[in-house]
Amino acid sequence: MMFSSPPPPSPGQSWDERACIEHLWQPLGQAVQHPWVLQGIGDDGARLHLPADHELVLSVDTLVADCHFPAAIDPEDLGWRALAVNLSDLAAMGAQPVAYTLALTIPSLDAHWLTGLCRGLLALARLHGVQLVGGDMTRGPLSLTLQVQGAVPVGQALLRSGARCGDLVCVSGDLGAAAVALDWLDNDSNDAAITAVRQAYFRPTPRCELAYRLRGQASAALDISDGLALDLQRLLKASGVGARIHSEQIPVNPHARALQGQSRALQQALCGGDDYQLCFTWPGSEAALNACVGDQKQVTVIGRVTAEPGLVVLANGQPMTLAQPGYDHFRNP
Repeated sequence: MMFSSPPPPSPGQSWDERACIEHLWQPLGQAVQHPWVLQGIGDDGARLHLPADHELVLSVDTLVADCHFPAAIDPEDLGWRALAVNLSDLAAMGAQPVAYTLALTIPSLDAHWLTGLCRGLLALARLHGVQLVGGDMTRGPLSLTLQVQGAVPVGQALLRSGARCGDLVCVSGDLGAAAVALDWLDNDSNDAAITAVRQAYFRPTPRCELAYRLRGQASAALDISDGLALDLQRLLKASGVGARIHSEQIPVNPHARALQGQSRALQQALCGGDDYQLCFTWPGSEAALNACVGDQKQVTVIGRVTAEPGLVVLANGQPMTLAQPGYDHFRNP
């Protein structure tokens, strides 16, 4: 384990900022080394070098305690989740993760808590080969801001603006579990369904491998962290088209259904948010889609793009009313 020196801290033990850099951030930055990173932690800035046939893709997200995650979250889960939500944005662009920076605001430098945070970051960083190259720490209410840097072959970035009439509307994975989990975040029950939805919330899986297969193939894409209905409307507006999707075809998470019933779980799948899955449009046939995604996990066709603007959600052929349009930071408390 990279945190073998100094000895594991006891709960409540504090380090100063220099000790954190020496014993946590520098080892974390060295644990994953991307070949396109020329210089990481150690100077006032990092240096990256991308091949000439690639474009740089940047994304940034801020996570605030008791807004984007419960303040009492296990720090290892927080590390994973904080990086995952950012990598999901790179996946939505078809970009390969290269590096990330972390700006951490924290009430105190609790070495035990920080070590857990770094373990969570490292676990996901190793899976995607993404390197920590810098950051900052300040004292204050708990929040994390991560900026991720990725790369995509020139001209192959997935955008929101390419959908055309007749394209298939598709989603990855199943939906609704993370939104349902909000009712169970403080519940440590051994119930299988509760455990599964909590896992979906605390440990989302960015769909990077699927995104690599879609670049240069899908006509438009985005991640649906604010809810399928709201995010799909953003894609349709950017493309100047509309869509008709069928509620019966939406892949509702079975554990969400078991906990809340089909009707409520469907509304969460459409509007709840925190599903770090991809919604994309496909210009070819379903057979071509299946050949493209291959052995990737579940991809479901849920409707088609239409020339008439706007999103229509059909239930048994009839338009249905959504309980809420999706998550908005300044509308939702």
